[in-house]
Amino acid sequence: MPADLPWPGFASGPALVPGRTQPLREFILKVRSRCNLDCDYCYVYHLADQSWRSQPSRMEPEVVAAVVDRIAEHARAHQLPGVTVRLHGGEPLLGGAGDPIRIVESLRARLGPIPLTASVQTNGVLLTEAVAARLVAADIGVGISLDGDRAANDLHRRFRDGRSSYDAVTAAVALMRKPEYRSHFGGVLCTVQLEADPLAAWHGLLELGVPAVDFLLPHGTWEHPPPGLVPGDNRTPYADWLLTIFDEWFDAPERRCSVRIFEDLMHLVLGGTESYESFGLNPVALVVVETDGSYEQVDSMKAVSEGAAATGLDVFRHSLDEVSRLPSFVARQLGRAALAPTCLACEHHRICGGGLYPHRYRPGTGFRNPSVYCADLFALIGRIEERVEDGLARRGTSLAAVRDW
Repeated sequence: MPADLPWPGFASGPALVPGRTQPLREFILKVRSRCNLDCDYCYVYHLADQSWRSQPSRMEPEVVAAVVDRIAEHARAHQLPGVTVRLHGGEPLLGGAGDPIRIVESLRARLGPIPLTASVQTNGVLLTEAVAARLVAADIGVGISLDGDRAANDLHRRFRDGRSSYDAVTAAVALMRKPEYRSHFGGVLCTVQLEADPLAAWHGLLELGVPAVDFLLPHGTWEHPPPGLVPGDNRTPYADWLLTIFDEWFDAPERRCSVRIFEDLMHLVLGGTESYESFGLNPVALVVVETDGSYEQVDSMKAVSEGAAATGLDVFRHSLDEVSRLPSFVARQLGRAALAPTCLACEHHRICGGGLYPHRYRPGTGFRNPSVYCADLFALIGRIEERVEDGLARRGTSLAAVRDW
């Protein structure tokens, strides 16, 4: 399969849409390519692309130096107002806090006055007091992955020998809630598990006192659907799961926890445009750098097929401008022009934005399809729009008036 996957009929090459590409602003650096957990839904280790097997286990200093140079070069050339770097894995803390801190310090030194927002996304198992203190002192944010309460988390997030990861991860959450660290705690990523009770999972997170949650849909495509989903049968199991939580969260007298998927969709429903890559029509301007220095598309593309995320470019030989001109990157910046005819005919297309790009893949038609979660997204957005509209009506205004404002 080609490393770069344009749509069928799409012309390839840098001249695809002259002048339309935007500079890259978000960089996901794979600090480590191995992990100490064995989450059986993980798109890196258990889905279509198994390229992690040939990756170096660690991003070596020469790769770090090249990546830092490329990011600084790109940021200065495009006069970026700021740069976001997320340190991922595998598990980025397998070697402790040292590697993430060295990367961030090198970046800040090379970027000079250009602000850098840096964070590490960890499974939490290795997040000790000493590691947290070093990360916070280096002004690096911390996000933790946890799938809700014990029962939900232990369905899939276990050690290789089958042991539960729950106690170790919740200890990390408690650590990051300490006064000296909480300013750098970004919250929890929680993958939706249909087998789990949604309210039990939600209440478990609330009891831990997490400041923010983002519920993630498991990765899948039309060829390899997500668990419990039969595309085209019009059931909406993932929307039903999420809306059970949304209704309680929306009706709560005090929202103790920010929920990104709900807040983003409400923002878009109200007429906003800013969102993260799962929704909306704003350009997506991020790139992944693997431990060997190769550039990749967003790493959830590994759910599509072997090599689907690859670009054939790397930090030693290619600039980030070259990456941003690839058809697969341009396609993420076209807004409405990237959507399938079915999506364009949908009343929610401005909000949905076609859903997460990998979830649109279908053999024969590539990525110009509705999301495999189309029915779920339609139901989720429709219900959130209805609740927002009712709330505005009780305050004597209308959704149309807010959107026009």
